[in-house]
Amino acid sequence: MKIGLDVMGGDFAPKATIKGACLALNEISSSDRIVLFGPADVVREELGLCGIDPSQFILVDSPEVIGMGEHPTKAIVQKPKSSISLGFQYLKSGEIDSFSSAGNSGAMVVGSMYSVNTIQGIIRPCTSVVVPKENGSVGILLDVGTITDAKPDVMYQFGILGSLYAEHVYKLTNPRVALLNLGAEEEKGNLLCQSSFAMMKDSKDFNFIGNVEGRDIIKDKADVIVCDGYTGNVVLKLMESFYRLLVKRGVKNEYIDRMNYENFGGTPLLGINSTVIVGHGISNDIAIKNMLLLSKDVHDAGLSKKIQKALQKFSLNKE
Repeated sequence: MKIGLDVMGGDFAPKATIKGACLALNEISSSDRIVLFGPADVVREELGLCGIDPSQFILVDSPEVIGMGEHPTKAIVQKPKSSISLGFQYLKSGEIDSFSSAGNSGAMVVGSMYSVNTIQGIIRPCTSVVVPKENGSVGILLDVGTITDAKPDVMYQFGILGSLYAEHVYKLTNPRVALLNLGAEEEKGNLLCQSSFAMMKDSKDFNFIGNVEGRDIIKDKADVIVCDGYTGNVVLKLMESFYRLLVKRGVKNEYIDRMNYENFGGTPLLGINSTVIVGHGISNDIAIKNMLLLSKDVHDAGLSKKIQKALQKFSLNKE
């Protein structure tokens, strides 16, 4: 497998990305190669500081950089030699099997949709976050910011995507899918939640168990929790701020340690025809390493192909 990495993505790039790639070398097989996209002179310099022979990687010289604040669509078009643009070119041509970046998340979404495209039948792709539960297991929350104005049919597809992700990457059997709402009753919530519940309640595409509330997110009531991207992003940022507050105050606890974003590295962009991982902008070397390992797990699970098959079944059910 060839694992692509945007060396210039993230607040601490390229130092953190190069160090993370070097750490990942120790945890992948000898048949796997990491492909680094970034300015060749910068990459070689950072590898030298790490004491790593550049020949252990495949280097693609990418002299342009897409900044975190740039307009995604304009940047992809106007900077064809950027690390993100070239990464997607290589992904489209099959020269790499996955592509990861902790850089401009909007550019990662746009690049995915323009290069490898969404899976046929997917209305909008989405991202997720792994939520550590108090009993030691994990859950999946989606969407967490990609689609802020989701419609009920999009929310239904989030249920399919989350269920498949939980099953094939996190090995959860018949994942329990729930809808995030302000009450457990069917009639609770805004129009989006009410309409989404009506679509989900008789689903044959995933194991829908009903509504859950915000206080249930870290409990073992569901394996996959569906919400619109606006709500999901608010929840994600709240959890991150809570974690940072506890760490700053010196709180030592096994559960708090599991909330560390470094453990998960990033999230796959669900619903596209390849493996694309979007990392946190503040990713350090540990997070970058785990992002690369996650990309391998998602690719090895054949997640995009399993989603394709599920969407074919979904189309038949609708007919």
